Amino acid sequence: MSTMTMPETDTRTETTDQTSDDRPEMFHYVQKDKIAESAVMGTFVVALCGEVFPVTKSPKPGSPVCPDCKEIFASLPPGGKD
Repeated sequence: MSTMTMPETDTRTETTDQTSDDRPEMFHYVQKDKIAESAVMGTFVVALCGEVFPVTKSPKPGSPVCPDCKEIFASLPPGGKD
């Protein structure tokens, strides 16, 4: 019998809403200017619903969206064209 040492692994989680294959069950709305920074630097973002996580995945068309984020986003006034 032998013992193997596992390589160092990253144990960060994306959200508390994950499936068994490590994909988030739903995606959240976050500030657009924070997405790239989080993806590159590993900083945490705060979603409209209050969920805090680092951005590690990009949603695909048809991906499920957090219902709380969706409701909050729909209630916000339209943004300007800056």
